[in-house]
Amino acid sequence: MGIPITYTEQELVLQLKERDNQAFGFLYDNYAGALYSIIKQIIIDNPELANDVLQEVFINIWRKIETYDQTKGRLFTWMLNIARNASIDTLRSKSYQNSQKNQELPDNVYKGAVNQTTQQNVDNIGLRKVLEKLKPEHRVLVEMAYFKGFTHEEIAEMMAIPLGTVKTRIRNALLQLRDYLK
Repeated sequence: MGIPITYTEQELVLQLKERDNQAFGFLYDNYAGALYSIIKQIIIDNPELANDVLQEVFINIWRKIETYDQTKGRLFTWMLNIARNASIDTLRSKSYQNSQKNQELPDNVYKGAVNQTTQQNVDNIGLRKVLEKLKPEHRVLVEMAYFKGFTHEEIAEMMAIPLGTVKTRIRNALLQLRDYLK
């Protein structure tokens, strides 16, 4: 086996723009894990869909490498934005929304929770319990903004409600949470 090839960021970008397959393999091997973890933070509890998005991200990187401008930021930041946008677009897509509406609950839906042995983050458990005290229309907005990383504008668009309403509900929810946590 030969010596593994490494690239500086500038060399890698140059080789990718020249459509070098070996450079693309290096890119995938060295960045897929990091991009996948970003995608998994947005697409929660669906590893198969996250893998599909990761593949789409690398296809987009290959297709759009000519648009990358080194003067505007690092390659990883550019790829991270592609991954984030692809993940959010997937969640917004009609097919994903319809698939979520049409899922059946399995008969053993509660059995898995009882048998779990992994230790959960205590802070997360406490915060989730406090969130349950919020009105559903407030809770969903807080979860989208703080757990799924959506901006207020994105939430307003996805939920089809005015931006001002989103901001007001989130502000009110945060005030309620502050009172609950005192």
